[in-house]
Amino acid sequence: MLLSQWLEIVSGWQLAFAQRRLWRRSVAQALASLVAVGRRTLSRSICARGRQHLDWSAEYKLHARSQWNVNDLFQSVLARALPLCATPYIAVAIDDTRLRKTGRHIQTAFFQRDPLSPKFRFNLMWGLRFLQVSLLVPLYRTQSTASPRGLPLRFVECPALKRPARKADPQQWQAYRQLCRRENLSQRAVKVLQELRQALDRAGVPSRPLLVVGDNSFCNRALMGAVFERTQLVVRARRDIQLCHRAADSGPCFYGRDRFTPESVRTDEGRPWGTAEIFHGGQWRLIRYKQVSDVYWQSAAKRRPLRLLVVGSIPYQVPSRRRLHYHEAAFLLTTDLTTPACNLLQVYFDRWQIEVNHREEKDTLGVGQAQLRTKASVARQPAFVVAAYSALLLAGLLAYGPERSSQFAPLPKWRRRATRPSCLDLVTVLRRQIEEQRSSLAPFGFHSSLKLLTLNADA
Repeated sequence: MLLSQWLEIVSGWQLAFAQRRLWRRSVAQALASLVAVGRRTLSRSICARGRQHLDWSAEYKLHARSQWNVNDLFQSVLARALPLCATPYIAVAIDDTRLRKTGRHIQTAFFQRDPLSPKFRFNLMWGLRFLQVSLLVPLYRTQSTASPRGLPLRFVECPALKRPARKADPQQWQAYRQLCRRENLSQRAVKVLQELRQALDRAGVPSRPLLVVGDNSFCNRALMGAVFERTQLVVRARRDIQLCHRAADSGPCFYGRDRFTPESVRTDEGRPWGTAEIFHGGQWRLIRYKQVSDVYWQSAAKRRPLRLLVVGSIPYQVPSRRRLHYHEAAFLLTTDLTTPACNLLQVYFDRWQIEVNHREEKDTLGVGQAQLRTKASVARQPAFVVAAYSALLLAGLLAYGPERSSQFAPLPKWRRRATRPSCLDLVTVLRRQIEEQRSSLAPFGFHSSLKLLTLNADA
């Protein structure tokens, strides 16, 4: 059963809270945040439990005053999801996401680039910025037709630093610039990955390397030049970066004089294309790629040897059109010099699962819609809901497997080809089982039903 599996996973949250009553309150609030109807505000989750006529201050103090670490909530998901990763390495995807806000009294909100703005116009948005890391579960390794999954493991707020006043002293501006070099998004990503490596060691897998895949925003000096323990990077690079090999002679020069770019490797007819079988889009496909080993990126990675992977244009067909269209070529840089190229390419294609996580978190679960001002609450509450969402995805895999079963409601006519249960499908099953198993939720003070959820939808 989905509900029993979810309760078993969140039972590991007891280690994060000093008191058992706080753990019970957190479980009830997390469950209400998943099954509530309408906007996912904190008051809506209180109404979903039928506690709108009682004192609600403890629900807000859970995020504002209670002493607990958000990362400890993801540890139980990590420990139970590792047996599903049937690979010599542990692959994770890293990406940043933005949550729109309207309140002007939120201390860590700032104006930032709107990712939905068109390419020809630069738009701004007011909101929060978070850094997310998701575990990539390769379900196709055990079931050839199953799509991979992304299970969130970290959701860390990364606010921008406040700029000094325009007439501030030069010393203040100099201190601000130095702080920007140490506290930017890339440096925060380095700290998050180092902490995640320690979490894997606590989970009992110190011998399995961590393979991190990211987009172009993480292909920079901060990450490529950082020193990680048992951690390798696979990031997407620009097509015009200057690469080189090591100098052939034994002179004082380390870098070779001949420079080349990833684009020149793609267009070089003297370098043959290889093929790899990749699971993508629900089926196994053949892709073309080129590989160049022992390359150096002098301006970012210094003397650290890298490997360049060039993924050829992938054809696709638009419905009702005959001619083929092609995706743009991809250029990857990796610090892993030993793993086969087909495995690295597969991890890069699996990175799309973190984009699925972003959409379900915002559209289905309304992460970021809670109206909070306290600095601790603004960072904790969205991560709290993401941890509950991660436990829900893992519970669905453990209870029903990677594909749809008879436990899920029939799909509408326009989605009858879907074989993967969505987050909304899992939430629907969870609401039904709450109605059927009220006694199992009584110790948590969760007294709700489908009728109560519907009546409080407009609260």
